[in-house]
Amino acid sequence: LKALADKCNPLVGFWDPMNLAEYDQWSQGEEAAIGFLRHAEIKHGRVAMAAFVGYVVQANGYHWGTKMTLDGLDWPTGSPAEQWDALPAASKWQIILFVGIMELFAESVPPHYMKGGVPGKFPSFAEAYKEGRGFPHPVPFDLHDPFGFSKHRSPEAKARGLLVEINNGRAAMLGIFGFLAESKVAGSVPVLTGL
Repeated sequence: LKALADKCNPLVGFWDPMNLAEYDQWSQGEEAAIGFLRHAEIKHGRVAMAAFVGYVVQANGYHWGTKMTLDGLDWPTGSPAEQWDALPAASKWQIILFVGIMELFAESVPPHYMKGGVPGKFPSFAEAYKEGRGFPHPVPFDLHDPFGFSKHRSPEAKARGLLVEINNGRAAMLGIFGFLAESKVAGSVPVLTGL
């Protein structure tokens, strides 16, 4: 963890104010706990990167060319938080259910990230289909490396890419929370005031 922290940000280095490095998640051991926390950081960083870009795009008035719902609800102007609030409850539940299904799939495919698996690696839909694990038909793209760009990269390039992804994810988590704070409490993020 100390070596990874120095590689990610040598200015900050290893900083663990909550002593999570010695945390024992569900009495599974330190390695499992570190896998759990690293997986959570990578996963939430990816979500935050998508949310950050989505927030910027939607806040600038870009959205799908169709209506917001099949009932004909048009896209409201304003912040993405207001757009989320305008969604009907059924639409919100569809999103939450989809995320839940993806989480169940990711947690059920071995090797688990707390038991020797790779933190941040989402299981392959194609492999699950081949192995007959509940997919009725093949899925064209995987969430992890959908176009196969990374499968021929060297281990060094993959390791560097992971460091870049962790740093970008951390910045995106701060960024999206800054956007959300400013959208709810004007002036709470001085840099964003008036944007």
